[in-house]
Amino acid sequence: MLKLTTTLVALSLASVTHAADFKVKLTGGWNGSKVPAGQQCKLHGGKGKTPPMSISGLPAGTEWVLVEYNDRDYKPLSRKGGHGSIGYPVKGSTAKLPAVAARSKKLPGGIFVHKKARSKGDYASAGYLPPCSGGKGNRYFADVYAMKGKKKLGTARVEMGKY
Repeated sequence: MLKLTTTLVALSLASVTHAADFKVKLTGGWNGSKVPAGQQCKLHGGKGKTPPMSISGLPAGTEWVLVEYNDRDYKPLSRKGGHGSIGYPVKGSTAKLPAVAARSKKLPGGIFVHKKARSKGDYASAGYLPPCSGGKGNRYFADVYAMKGKKKLGTARVEMGKY
């Protein structure tokens, strides 16, 4: 019985994928508590861009970073890049992700729209949709993935703040 239990434990541990975690810090005036003035969507008087990020501890082999932007309080856009997902090419264990234009499919320096925002109508976007709740206190966050091809090597989450 002990041998069977030991074998089952070994098999279950062998099937666990250990994705490395890393650290993400917002920069450029983003503090994670409140969306900075002007970083909301154009419909609410802003000229929002993605928050710039500083990343450390990326797993070996990371080729690019995928950032999925979400609104925790608006269910249709609350997961898997509801506000869009952007890919950033990286090299090494650290990266500085620059702010990129909202609502744009054309991005600089090899940065690309992985998936456009799922918003519709006046809120439709070809890429990233900045916080757009009209100041109702919605909470925004980003899921960040270290990628090698289509494989996720690690993950982190960063709070963007309330708007």
